[in-house]
Amino acid sequence: MSGRAISRTTENNISICQLHSAAIMSLEKKYGIDILYEDNHLVVLNKGVSDIVQGDQTGDESLDQKLREFIRERDAKPGNVFVGIPHRLDRPVSGVMVYTKTGKALSRMTALFREKEIEKIYYAIVETQPSPLAARLEHYITRNTRQNKSYCHTKEVRDSKHAVLEYRYLGVSEHYHLLEILLETGRHHQIRAQLAAIGLPIKGDIKYGAKKPNINGGISLHARRISFIHPVKRKPLEITAPFPRGDIFPYFKTDQGARL
Repeated sequence: MSGRAISRTTENNISICQLHSAAIMSLEKKYGIDILYEDNHLVVLNKGVSDIVQGDQTGDESLDQKLREFIRERDAKPGNVFVGIPHRLDRPVSGVMVYTKTGKALSRMTALFREKEIEKIYYAIVETQPSPLAARLEHYITRNTRQNKSYCHTKEVRDSKHAVLEYRYLGVSEHYHLLEILLETGRHHQIRAQLAAIGLPIKGDIKYGAKKPNINGGISLHARRISFIHPVKRKPLEITAPFPRGDIFPYFKTDQGARL
């Protein structure tokens, strides 16, 4: 999908494509990144639960820093490597994270997010079965920066922002329930706060009412899929992120009894 490898065959019947892919995978492992898609304009990663999207007050190495170093080594680029950040994912959240490789792509992707021309699908594991099984949630969210926490209100209040999502019930495991979420707006901790507000805290999300933390330190909220028109190529693009290791996403059964 990314077109990163040359497809031809060596004398000993091992393709250069395979050799190249193995070398790139080794380099990805070195820098702790997982590339889902790449072209001359975009790089889409599968973010881990412990990764931070960009540098913050913790001083921990960020995903954009790792990506810069990866590109610099892989492509033998001297000097600075441009990596743009058109959106965010919370640190304990996993899944699809889009970066850009050019300023033009950054400005266009930022506009797509701002104008809500990107479809973002999340999967969330919750402790309680929702009622109803599908609904549209609308709240007004305020952010407490001191607590790094958001609060939901049923009516507009001072400094609040309108927040909208839709959810539907996907399946059940022994102790938990799985939801698919279509995020319409992108507010601070929006999915976490809105689900908690209706009595559905996300597994592992102590900040918003979960009973206990996850072993991996993250929460069971996964940015599963993103769809948009490529900002430069002008062609439809859909990217799906595999589930994070160590969580129970693969163990849910649908209404028909099938595994996800």
